[in-house]
Amino acid sequence: MNKTVAFHNLGCKVNSYETEMMIKALAKKGFIIVPFDQRSDICIINTCSVTNIADRKSRQMIHRARSANPDSVIVAAGCYVNTHGENEVTAEGVDICVVNEQKKNIADILERYLKERNLKESSGNEASPDISGRGIFHTRCFIKVQDGCDQFCTYCIIPYARGRICSRPVNEVTDEIRQYVDLGYREFVPTGIHISSYGKDRPEDGEDLLELMKGISRVEGVERIRLSSLEPRLITEEFADGLSQIRQICPHFHLSLQSGSDPVLKRMNRRYTTDEYMQGVDILRKYFTDPAVTTDLITGFPGETEEEFSETVEFVKKAGFYETHIFKYSRRKGTAADRMEGQLSEKIKHERSSVLLEINKKQKRVFEDRHIAAGANHEVLFEDVEEVDGRSYRAGYTGEYIKVYGNAADHDMGEIAAGRIRRQGNIILFEGN
Repeated sequence: MNKTVAFHNLGCKVNSYETEMMIKALAKKGFIIVPFDQRSDICIINTCSVTNIADRKSRQMIHRARSANPDSVIVAAGCYVNTHGENEVTAEGVDICVVNEQKKNIADILERYLKERNLKESSGNEASPDISGRGIFHTRCFIKVQDGCDQFCTYCIIPYARGRICSRPVNEVTDEIRQYVDLGYREFVPTGIHISSYGKDRPEDGEDLLELMKGISRVEGVERIRLSSLEPRLITEEFADGLSQIRQICPHFHLSLQSGSDPVLKRMNRRYTTDEYMQGVDILRKYFTDPAVTTDLITGFPGETEEEFSETVEFVKKAGFYETHIFKYSRRKGTAADRMEGQLSEKIKHERSSVLLEINKKQKRVFEDRHIAAGANHEVLFEDVEEVDGRSYRAGYTGEYIKVYGNAADHDMGEIAAGRIRRQGNIILFEGN
């Protein structure tokens, strides 16, 4: 019998991609993949360390795995291992530590560990391994195109956890995408630690992010391409014009902001001003019809004054974001911001976060209602079935990433349908043509 392996993923889209790759690598070696809440011979936690909360969640999942599986091999992989070191992580009850750079070798690492300890074979699960790659992604497939970051924002530990930028060649990415197209995937999300840096480590190849998007669009069967987090400085007239000519590009752009105050941006080492950021937003709105522009904000950064916070509030209102992901500043040992004066209290962070959350709620509804009122057809990619108020719906997303619900009996997972949308209570309904 083969060993059973359970995975738990924490963190970003890159981690999700890498978890899927580890699952496939182990399945091909004969390991049996089982749910994390099931007893297993091996438990692998793909950790995150982007904030103190992420650190805490990583520790909690390690302890939960050890408690539920006292005789199992506990593996911690990823950023928490990179930032805290093997000695500290093994003290949490971990048997094997795997840094980010070694995730690709997970099968060899486990086989070597098991051989050295001559562990007995499992007498448990007889399920067949699933190597289809559908365990996490469903209808939308995240494709890692780049790793590492050399921006060194003063609040961020990730450059130390992930290292320098490293881009995959376009042909390598498109070859992988063809495999997922064959499995039925329709939408692809190129992702990375700092995707805007794509190609900068290989300038001699002439492959930048726009060339990557063009390459992906030429793969037969790719119906949608959704860009993940972008830097505002990347949005030029040439870049936006090029994207607008790619049929599959979703009109949804996530531009990291972090603060609407220039002095705070400077302390963050964000390398752009609010004026430059707004220019990027205006360019996108020039080439795309009412696109969804979403962003990230950090509130309570060291030294953030009431005036600076007010500047952020006004900028958020002016930009008219569809969604704003709000994070309270998390102090990270080893970063420049950790050593800054003017560390704010959790009370102030919470109060400011609450203000921005309320603005986000209002702006999200305004954007959705504007698209509903326009009466135009929306293409919706349908995914899982969800129950709302006792009724089953097939949930899906428009190109702008507006979540809608269709009649579960009328739509299949992976189907793309065009139709109008309307609000009914707290949900948005899809109405076919």
